[in-house]
Amino acid sequence: MNENETHELIADDRLRLSFEATLDAQAGLDRALEPFLDALEAHAGSWMPDVVEGKRTYAYSRAFVLKALEEKRGKKSMSIGLARANWPSLDMALRLWLPPSAPKLYAWISVHPLSLFREIEPCREFVEMVRAWASNYPVTGATANSLAEDQLAETLDLARSDANSEEAAGDRLHEVGWLNVFGPKLVETVGRERMLSTPAHLVEELPNGSVLLVLRPTPADFASEEARVAQARAHVHLRPELDFDTVLRTLRERSAALAPVEPRFHPDLAPLLSRLPFEFAISERQRKIAELNAFRPPEPEEWLPAALPADVENPERVLSDYDDLSEGLVAALHTKVPSIFDETSESLADLDFYFWKESFPKRYLRDLIDSHTAPALGAYLGRTLVRRLGGTWVPRQKLEESQVRVGKRVWLPFLRARRYMQSCEALLDYSLTQFFREAERHRG
Repeated sequence: MNENETHELIADDRLRLSFEATLDAQAGLDRALEPFLDALEAHAGSWMPDVVEGKRTYAYSRAFVLKALEEKRGKKSMSIGLARANWPSLDMALRLWLPPSAPKLYAWISVHPLSLFREIEPCREFVEMVRAWASNYPVTGATANSLAEDQLAETLDLARSDANSEEAAGDRLHEVGWLNVFGPKLVETVGRERMLSTPAHLVEELPNGSVLLVLRPTPADFASEEARVAQARAHVHLRPELDFDTVLRTLRERSAALAPVEPRFHPDLAPLLSRLPFEFAISERQRKIAELNAFRPPEPEEWLPAALPADVENPERVLSDYDDLSEGLVAALHTKVPSIFDETSESLADLDFYFWKESFPKRYLRDLIDSHTAPALGAYLGRTLVRRLGGTWVPRQKLEESQVRVGKRVWLPFLRARRYMQSCEALLDYSLTQFFREAERHRG
């Protein structure tokens, strides 16, 4: 993993907003959405959407927002996506529930990167936008937070003791994010006076009885000690039955889970292992790096010190069969693993990643794997040893005894491929990448 990839792994967080409010069903769609779009256009700034995604994709305009919504009108709701073609990236959804359902407006926003909100001004504009929305629509609730923080909150719940209780499903306050809009019902449950006296950067009562609460001027440093103390104080103020030290300890656990871990992968497997953390939630990635740093696969055993003699009547035909098997794998996977054409160590790493990401041994029929996939992989692996390491095939009647002579050793690619395809765990224990690297070391 190079420096840029490491930075990307750590910096992949984003600011995520969830906003839900009731909607005036009597007004026309354009009238009903006017305050929403006014505030979005006035305050989004650098992350303003420029793409509207309905049944087709349009350049952003209010007319196309309305057109796309009508295109996606269903029996109970309509929804569209909003996005950006360039940095910073935006993933935004707008959904409206319509009669006979209770009319509602739901907006979901994800802006990447979170570092965009290190500076005061974009944060102030974001708060202004949410304030405008919450002032014009009777809000049920809204929160804006780091995506990683939200993911951690799902696994390290501050209110573990009541996470499964009946009360937990109601109007109990469980989290205090960077930005919060608490609806009137929750405000009354907590106590309006208590809510308005919360120690925070901004606490403001809105005209419709909801309360806007912003913990700190910016969200990007949410995992810092200062931010965690502020978050714990606000949370315990709103939930006085909670213990401050317990809440702060849980928040510190979250921050520790996000502390950067330097990748130190097994050198043979680094081209593969460096990709795996990106496949996990942001909140899990540093733990996964630590786990993969500690991972040490068994030494490859699929080799012999001396070749078994070829025991086939027509070696040329058998080698042609191996080529057919290899070409069949290329034909099946070339769109998903384009580098497979190259037959290089990089191609093998790409195949390893593909099979791991697909959980291939778990998802596909065992008979198909044993009769087709594993033999084709063995042929491809052997052909790569021949082409890139100067190996020579020694064909055998029993497929798993077929060898490729490289230097003073002979290697058993079909046996390796069978072991590789036994399970999802085996994809790492018996990777194609490691097998190639080991053979490469011994070719002299």
